[in-house]
Amino acid sequence: MKSIDDKTRTELEAAAFRRLVEHLRERTDVQNIDLMNLAGFCRNCLSNWLKDAADERSVALPKEDSRTHVYGMPYEEWKQRHQGEASPSQLADFEKSKPGH
Repeated sequence: MKSIDDKTRTELEAAAFRRLVEHLRERTDVQNIDLMNLAGFCRNCLSNWLKDAADERSVALPKEDSRTHVYGMPYEEWKQRHQGEASPSQLADFEKSKPGH
């Protein structure tokens, strides 16, 4: 993206982030553990990265607010509505790849 100025690059990256978040909100069938096992990140990671970015800029963003932003609802509500129990296989895969997260 060398030919794109910094402001435009930031706007494009922000638009891509918003689209990713919206996609994950729509795909409630995809569990966080599956995302972690396959991609090495999940919705919680995104919310943590958002909070980290806020912290780096001295912007007050409580963890629960960053999670609500990513999940589109309070995290506990999302878990009750959409999060299933992880299978033994999913947990084993997570434990194998856990050091990389």
